[in-house]
Amino acid sequence: MSDIDLYTWATSNGWKVSATLEELELPYNLKPIDITTGIQKSPEYLAINPNGRIPAIVDHSAGGFPIFESGAIMLYLAEKTGKLLPTDVKGRSQVIQWLMFQMGGVGPMQGQAHVFHRYFPEKIPAAIERYHNETKRLYGVLNNRLEDNEFLAGDFSIADIAHWGWVRVHNWASVSLEELPHLKRWLDQLEARPALARGAAIPHQTTYHLPDSDEESGGTTSILGR
Repeated sequence: MSDIDLYTWATSNGWKVSATLEELELPYNLKPIDITTGIQKSPEYLAINPNGRIPAIVDHSAGGFPIFESGAIMLYLAEKTGKLLPTDVKGRSQVIQWLMFQMGGVGPMQGQAHVFHRYFPEKIPAAIERYHNETKRLYGVLNNRLEDNEFLAGDFSIADIAHWGWVRVHNWASVSLEELPHLKRWLDQLEARPALARGAAIPHQTTYHLPDSDEESGGTTSILGR
């Protein structure tokens, strides 16, 4: 048994943490939380994550310390190991800036694009257009950043992993990378990393590429971080 319990499911936010653990080569005990059953709202799980979402971890080497919120978990693990996060003030700030950009921008906006495009019981064109366009705008910011930078903040870091978890499911929000060559180059580069591939298979293998039509997509696993 390892010191870290990982509570997760196959979602963008879930992949961020499992991939971070894999990149850091930290052993962990996998605790699947099937968000389709509502188990994430159980009293037992709410004691670990009071927000009732995934992912969360418990670090038994720190006295059973629970951490929730994917970005906070990634920061904790990076600081714990001294990897994927620079130690100098400016370098560390740069990584955290891009991590916060994902947490406060890409994740929420793309998440709403998924909801209104895929799951909302009625089609609201204004909402669909608003979140789709904002996701595209944020992707444009990433693309511009990556034009002259291999990674988002110096060396490969938790900032890249955080965005990878969402950009890899761009099709789910019907956002194309065709006009974003630098973002596509970056995504292809990250998708080729073995540790990220392992993280994306946790807790189970799923597909993130959409079929040709919405009518064919009924069985595709949800990638929302519920």
